[in-house]
Amino acid sequence: MMSRNAKANGKNGEGEFGAHNQIAKGTRIQGDIKTEGVLRIDGTLVGSIDSTGKVVVGPSGKIEGSIRCNSANISGEVKAKVFVKELLTLQASAKLQGEITTGKLAIEPGAVFSGSCSMGGVVKEISQKEQEQLAEKTA
Repeated sequence: MMSRNAKANGKNGEGEFGAHNQIAKGTRIQGDIKTEGVLRIDGTLVGSIDSTGKVVVGPSGKIEGSIRCNSANISGEVKAKVFVKELLTLQASAKLQGEITTGKLAIEPGAVFSGSCSMGGVVKEISQKEQEQLAEKTA
């Protein structure tokens, strides 16, 4: 239910990171998603996510592919290459298999992680390389 403040401000479900998008339980999507808002996955996605906002994978959510976002909170199953600029949180029910690059990582007891992880300064280095590559493409 939308709060009174959101209605009064005319935001219609837009929050800190913009619009809220959701893939419901029982839904299966194959393809790539690009968004500037918050994305919540409770269904299944085979493909990539590119978000300037937050990605939330609910307990019934499953992702196979890649995730690139500002922050993420994972409670479901993920088999992916994960790039999170700020904080990646693995909840107790999370099962993540893949390669993580993040600024900060929080893992609750019970979460399962199998793969590799790079934290801290690595994110800044990758961001600088991406900006240089983008400048080369536009030149």
